Amino acid sequence: MASTILVTGATGNVGSALIDALRGTSAHIVAAVRNVEKARRTLGDDIDYVTFDFDQPSTFEPALAGVNKLFLVRPPEITDVAECIEPLLAAAQAANIEQVVFLSLLGIEHNPIAPHYKIEKAILAAELPYTFLRPSFFMQNLNTTHRADIQEHHDLFVPAGTSKTSFIDVRDIGAVAATVLTEPGHINQAYDLTGSAAIDYYETAVLFTEVLGQQVIYSSPSIRHFVKTMRQRGTPLKFGLVMAGLYTTTRWGMANKVTDTVEQLLGRPPITMRQYINDYRDCWQSTSA
Repeated sequence: MASTILVTGATGNVGSALIDALRGTSAHIVAAVRNVEKARRTLGDDIDYVTFDFDQPSTFEPALAGVNKLFLVRPPEITDVAECIEPLLAAAQAANIEQVVFLSLLGIEHNPIAPHYKIEKAILAAELPYTFLRPSFFMQNLNTTHRADIQEHHDLFVPAGTSKTSFIDVRDIGAVAATVLTEPGHINQAYDLTGSAAIDYYETAVLFTEVLGQQVIYSSPSIRHFVKTMRQRGTPLKFGLVMAGLYTTTRWGMANKVTDTVEQLLGRPPITMRQYINDYRDCWQSTSA
């Protein structure tokens, strides 16, 4: 019997990649979104939609009605796990959800400060059948959060120092999520997901230069200079500090782990950084080119 899968974060990078991957399966896809009509214009008419808001617990029970499995993504603005996530997990218990697949973070088991750590613990405490996906840094951060730096300044402006990162493409994360949601054998498992190699940002800048045909550098700003520049650009201080915190863990070498989990689960190698840059090259074409 095909599963009915409720996808939170459906219009985000990973959620939309998951939906694309699930389209090739027998799964019944339900996108949990705040604005159904807006999401429909983005994702199309071939899936179902339900109104859902982490800040509105009254939307949880209707959204979970008839659902077998839940793909859970924490919205970046949510930090209070007890207020926003635990009520959802209680609703999932009441709905007899057969599997919660949670998008976590690589190395989260060693980082109790992060909300993802607390969410994993809350899922365990709720005794819900789970699968934790713990990916490394998304390649797609470079065509979203850092797009303007590359496009306008030809600079990978991140405070990662000389440390290496095992970047992963969100399309691979979506494919893995679809696999663990539709195939048996993944209940109560945690998977560390990375690309096939760890590279530093100097190497990444060289790849950008080669693929785009224009020089891209890595300026390696200090944490202080990074936060100050983000503030000057209008980035909220809280978000800038969160970004700085993430890159601090990178500087400490916590993002350089490489696993073969993606290849084991998908039966193919992960997407490389070079392929990713080529696929998304239009995102960074200079406005003056």
